[in-house]
Amino acid sequence: MANRDGPGVTLDEVSKSIIEALQQDGRRSYTSIGEAVGLSEAAVRQRVQRLLESGVMQIVAVTDPMQVGFSRQAMVGVRVVGDPAVVAAEIESLIEVVYVVVTAGSFDLLVEIVCEDDEHLLEVVSGKIRACAGVTSTETFVYLKLQRQRYDWGTR
Repeated sequence: MANRDGPGVTLDEVSKSIIEALQQDGRRSYTSIGEAVGLSEAAVRQRVQRLLESGVMQIVAVTDPMQVGFSRQAMVGVRVVGDPAVVAAEIESLIEVVYVVVTAGSFDLLVEIVCEDDEHLLEVVSGKIRACAGVTSTETFVYLKLQRQRYDWGTR
């Protein structure tokens, strides 16, 4: 794996091609990927294992939360006092939290949450996120419709 792309991880064109194949179809066989990139099934399996262990990628079943019992999703903008990374570490441990980023701008953090209903959303925002030490304010953006969700943006 050539060109360095992250801490301790290098990606060559073959690894990038493997990632792109799995982004298009996470169930694609290692044999099929190997044929496309010029490697044996065993070599593809080893590369995929290294990519998984290094955190470069993960293979998961992506669902529409509405279809599996989570009727309320929201993005919560969070303002904090002190180190945003400390607050982010606490918030990311909440089971309802699926996405946390430290940002520049009017919010210090953006936190995406998936909840069963409005009552659950209120419990998470008021009882959990706002209760974290360092949180000074939040603004909640409730999702009305999941218009598009993609994970096949490829590699660079």
